[in-house]
Amino acid sequence: MMSKFDGKRLDKNVFQMDVERLRKGWYSDKYFCNNVLLLETLAKENYTFQGESDIKEIDCTIVKNGDLEVEMQIFTRRQPFSLVAGIDEALALLEECTGYYDEDDHFVNTYDQLEIEAVHDGTFVTYDGNPKNVKPILKIRGKYTYFAKLETPILGVVAVPTRIATNVFNTLVASQSKEILFFPARFDHYKTQALHGYSYSIAIQAYNEKYENKNCRFVSTDEQGAWWGGAGGGTIAHASICCFFGDTAETMMQFSRIMPVEVSRIALIDFHNDCVGDTLKVMKRMFEKYCELYKDGNYVEAKKYKLFAVRPDTSGNMRDTSVIPIGDKSLDMGVNPRLIWNLRKAIDHAWQGWDCARVGTISQMAKEWCSEVKIVVTGGFNAAKINKFEELRVPVDIYGVGSSLLENSNETNNDFTADIVRVKLYDQKWHDMAKIGRCPCDNPDLVRIQ
Repeated sequence: MMSKFDGKRLDKNVFQMDVERLRKGWYSDKYFCNNVLLLETLAKENYTFQGESDIKEIDCTIVKNGDLEVEMQIFTRRQPFSLVAGIDEALALLEECTGYYDEDDHFVNTYDQLEIEAVHDGTFVTYDGNPKNVKPILKIRGKYTYFAKLETPILGVVAVPTRIATNVFNTLVASQSKEILFFPARFDHYKTQALHGYSYSIAIQAYNEKYENKNCRFVSTDEQGAWWGGAGGGTIAHASICCFFGDTAETMMQFSRIMPVEVSRIALIDFHNDCVGDTLKVMKRMFEKYCELYKDGNYVEAKKYKLFAVRPDTSGNMRDTSVIPIGDKSLDMGVNPRLIWNLRKAIDHAWQGWDCARVGTISQMAKEWCSEVKIVVTGGFNAAKINKFEELRVPVDIYGVGSSLLENSNETNNDFTADIVRVKLYDQKWHDMAKIGRCPCDNPDLVRIQ
């Protein structure tokens, strides 16, 4: 199994699996461990079924329950669809941890005795609300005791990345193809960053394929890109401005002077709750230096002072000084449409107030320099808020999104379920066996693994 986009399977080593404890059931819900103990004991006793079977077409009294072979299907029920991720890790778990401990407490790996079908990471699965019409993303057939303890960790390793990938995809759809910066690192344990970044990567690739787009992948930490070869990117923080005593323009001048030219110059402009004012100060100083170097023929150094974007990150309980309250004041708080319109207008016309831009050729250069400055918005953005901004045609170029991409609510829930749906008996046939309301289902995207 592998990502459908690059044809490569993730190396098992990237998962850093705690193999020994996974095999022992350390990470498993205890009732699965109890079930294994129960069935293994019955197998040693040569127990045969002594109850009343739901399977009427065959005599089950000669069946050894402890050695039962089952078919298990794993699925999610998020409507209307889910973008699947995490399959490679689920398969790695099965490959390394399927088996049993012998009398000498040595682990005997029986992975090769399983039959497995799975979808690729990046596959869409739909759900119409009918529990008898789910689309399995993984099917496992084999002796149940060999893999019973793995149900809990397998469900977990597909639930989290699938939820995040689906959340990111929906956010991309809302943004109407604008770039989404992946900023949720601070909202979860640092050990999950690689998994989260991989899920984001799958969503970007799925979106590009579905909509024939070319969105790039932007993560904020190196760990978020560890599984797919990406690297973290970023510019300045509010803490940076504090280190320059609140002077945003001086912060950006020193950042631009010192940092490699390939690092985008994005100014954080809400430190004083005056996004327009701080933007104009930053732009004036950076262009003056840009112009000076350019006129001296130092074009490479001049590129260091090319402002890529400004980023308002106004807190939700604050109103920027450029926003005059009208009607419902709550609509003016945080990063709101009127703030962005004010900002875009100020950026586009900033050059008109610069003495250095009054000469003809420099004037045109200054005008273009300003028009190319983008607006990156952050602070409380989710798919719903982005959708509103896009409906209003707010001039945002890039959205930075954080905690909402990790959201797990009624609307974003991607819990997975594992059901035994068939059992294989002595006639070598598979017989339906599932709880009421469940049944064996199929998915044309399933691929035979072994």
